[in-house]
Amino acid sequence: MNTTFSKIGFILAVAGSAVGLGNAWKFPTMVGQNGGGAFIMLFIALTLAVGFVIFLCELYIGKKSQLDPVGAYYKLASKNKKLWSLVGFTMIGALLIVSFYSVIIGWIVYYIYFSIKTLFSFASFNTDIKQNELIFNNLLSNDLTSVIICFSIVFFMSFYIVSKGVKNGIEKMNVFMMPALFILLLLMLIYSMNIDGFFKACEFLFYPDFSKLNENSILNALGLACFSLSIGAGSIITYSASLPKKTNFISSTLYIVFINLLVGLMMGLIVFSFIFEFGANSNEQGAGLIFISLTSLFAKLGILGSILAILFFIALFFAGITSAVSMIEPFCFFLINRFSFSRKKALILIGFIVYFLGICCILQGRIFDILDYISSNIIMPLGAFFATIFVGYFIKKEDLYAEFSPYLKKSLFELWYFFARVIAPLAVIIIAFFNFYKG
Repeated sequence: MNTTFSKIGFILAVAGSAVGLGNAWKFPTMVGQNGGGAFIMLFIALTLAVGFVIFLCELYIGKKSQLDPVGAYYKLASKNKKLWSLVGFTMIGALLIVSFYSVIIGWIVYYIYFSIKTLFSFASFNTDIKQNELIFNNLLSNDLTSVIICFSIVFFMSFYIVSKGVKNGIEKMNVFMMPALFILLLLMLIYSMNIDGFFKACEFLFYPDFSKLNENSILNALGLACFSLSIGAGSIITYSASLPKKTNFISSTLYIVFINLLVGLMMGLIVFSFIFEFGANSNEQGAGLIFISLTSLFAKLGILGSILAILFFIALFFAGITSAVSMIEPFCFFLINRFSFSRKKALILIGFIVYFLGICCILQGRIFDILDYISSNIIMPLGAFFATIFVGYFIKKEDLYAEFSPYLKKSLFELWYFFARVIAPLAVIIIAFFNFYKG
C-alpha cells in the first residue's frame, strides 16, 4: 500500500503536478495571442466546465481503487477487466513527457548558473535579443556537454525525490517547493508593481475584449483547461490512491484549480509587465519568450536584472521539478504493485528508459518533437477520454453518488454527472482532432 498524503500534502503535490513550465510560457503565450482578459475568462469557464469534471473522474478512480492506473481500472471494471486495464497504460505518456521535460528543466538549470555568473562578475545579460538568441541556440547545438550535465542534475534529483516515497519524498518536496515558488513569484510581482508596464499588464489581462476571440481561441482555451491540470497522464489517479479517505476531495480540487490559475496569473503579470515596460513582442512563443526575450529585458536592468533572473529561473525550476516527479510516480507505483518490485528496483528500470530517451532528445531534436507530439496529442487525450467514459458509463451512478454525496449537493452532482458523460468526452474529442489537424 502506498503511504498516505496529508490533506495539505495532497493539495500541494497535485498542484505541483499541474503547475509546470506551461504556466511560465504556454499560459502567457496563449493569453498574448488570444485577446488577454477575454481569453482568461474563457479559460476559467472551461476549466470549471471540463477540466474540473475530468479531474474528478480520475480522482474517483484513484481514490476508490487505491491502486496504480492499470490496477485501478482492473479493480473497478465490472466486466472486460483486462481490456480496461490497458487504459491505465496511458501513463506511459508520462514517461515520454518526463524524458524531454527534464531536458527543458536542464536548460533552466543552465540559466540559473548563467544568471548567478552574471551577478558575481558584475555583468549582465545581453540587451540584444539576437545575441541572446545566438546564446540559446549555441547552448542547444554546440554545448551539448553543458546540456547533458544539467539534464543529469534534474534527472538524479527527480528520481532521488521519488525514491523517498510519497510521504518523505513527494510530499516533503512539494510542501517546501510550492510555497517557495509562490514567495519567489510574489517578490517578482512586487517589483513588477513598481514599473509602468504593470498597469498595462493588468489592463491587458483583466480587461476583456471579446472581439479578439475566435474559434481557435476557444479551442486553445479548451485544450489548456483540460491539460493544465495534468489529466490523462496517470498522475492524478496515482496521487489520489494515496488520498486520506475522509478528505473533502471536492474542496481539495477547487484549491488545486485555484492555485494553478493563481500561479498562471502571477506569471502572466510578471512576464507582461516586463514586455510592456520595454516594448517587447507580447506574441513571442514558447522557449523564446523565456530564454531570449525575457533575458534581454532583464539585461536592461543591469545587476538588478541578474537578481530578478535568478529568482525567476529558480521559480521555474521549482515549477518544473514538481511536475517531473509527478510523472515518474505512476509507473513506479505500477511496478511495485504489479510485480512486487522494490521502489529502488522500479526506479532503476524507469530511470534507464527516461535517461536514454532524454539523451536521444538532446542529440536529436526530431525525437524531442516526436515524443512531445505522441504524448500530448495522442496518449494524454486518450487517457482523459477513457477516464470520463469509464466513470460516466461503467461505474454505477449510485456508487458515484455515495462517494460524492458527503461533499456535493444532489443537484450539483447531477450537473457534474451530465458533464462527465456528455460534455467532457466531447471536449476531449474536439481537442484531439484540433491538435491532430494542427500537427
